[in-house]
Amino acid sequence: MGLEALRELAASAFGQRYGKGRPRFFQAPGRVNLIGEHTDYNDGFVLPVAIDRQVVIAARVRDDQRVRLWSVSFEQSSEFGLEEIEADAAAPWSNYVRGVALMLQQQGFALLGIDATLAGNVPIGSGLASSAALEVASATALCALSNVSVGAVTLAQICQRAENEFVGMNCGIMDQFIAVLGQVGSALLIDCRSLDYQLVPVPTGASIVVCDTMKRRGLVESEYNLRRKQCEAGVEILREKVLNARALRDVTLQQLEAHADALPPTVLRRCRHAVSEDQRVLMAVEALRDTDAAEVGRLMDLSHASLRDDCEVSCRELDEMVRLARDAPGCLGARMTGAGFGGCTVNLVWEGQAEAFASRVRAGYFDALGVVPEIYVCQASRGAGEIDMG
Repeated sequence: MGLEALRELAASAFGQRYGKGRPRFFQAPGRVNLIGEHTDYNDGFVLPVAIDRQVVIAARVRDDQRVRLWSVSFEQSSEFGLEEIEADAAAPWSNYVRGVALMLQQQGFALLGIDATLAGNVPIGSGLASSAALEVASATALCALSNVSVGAVTLAQICQRAENEFVGMNCGIMDQFIAVLGQVGSALLIDCRSLDYQLVPVPTGASIVVCDTMKRRGLVESEYNLRRKQCEAGVEILREKVLNARALRDVTLQQLEAHADALPPTVLRRCRHAVSEDQRVLMAVEALRDTDAAEVGRLMDLSHASLRDDCEVSCRELDEMVRLARDAPGCLGARMTGAGFGGCTVNLVWEGQAEAFASRVRAGYFDALGVVPEIYVCQASRGAGEIDMG
């Protein structure tokens, strides 16, 4: 289902729920991270791509402070007042919208009530940042309909705060950032400390293929937060050894190895992943600029090994998907993407062989695990905004 079909779905639901009156339409994309996993909360570097799978919101201003929501995906409504926003345990999907509204108001932006319907085709729990797409689409709609102007970086930060402080997921800034600032044909190198960013061309002659293991990430919140705490514990120890080390971003592999004995074994592995992954991201950017797709693929392979062995966030399904991908036609590199414990892999595949690659992986995964995976050949797409009705 493409963007136009999503818009029509949201429009149809809007008419059924709220009657006559034309809504406006807003979208925000999911993302896939080419390389740079579990680095964002370490002040490191990431290289995501906004993909052509989105959350679409149809919305219209109300004359009071109520926000009424209907989710097409969950077939469920939720409603709240802007003057007192609390979580809704019965409709947890609405908490992403509620959190964004609360953080916008705490930042001093005056919002109007809205009626809205939400539709999306970013698979939930797959590691393609469906929550960030919902947050950013909601923030975009609320700001536009309230005649509020918020800068792109500030909007991403507000959405991150909503997920951290209201939803309770201690995520980094990457997902919200790329959902706001994605560009057609480009990946985005993000410095997660300074929030500086640079467009980087996607590999010439190669396709980005996302393979969904269909395993949803039941452990991800607690384990993600634990990985963050372990990295922070490593920094506390290394700060006494490495001058001016505020985060793992400030530590080199040589320094880490020199002080390895000071770190508990598990903490050492977590730190080694983050430090080496930062290095791989910067090497991948140079390879992309040199149109060296094979080198990007090699770095992706190394990234997966590090996520599996040092960060320990992979699982049987992700490892099997990566193994099958590397044996499939045209594969340059394959790795898990997202926080881990399920979800998707991202694969760099020669353009003319993407369909053959998908067929081979789909059949092999079914033979191995008895599950038919979803496989998407993706395009690098634009970030959030209002959908032009033409």
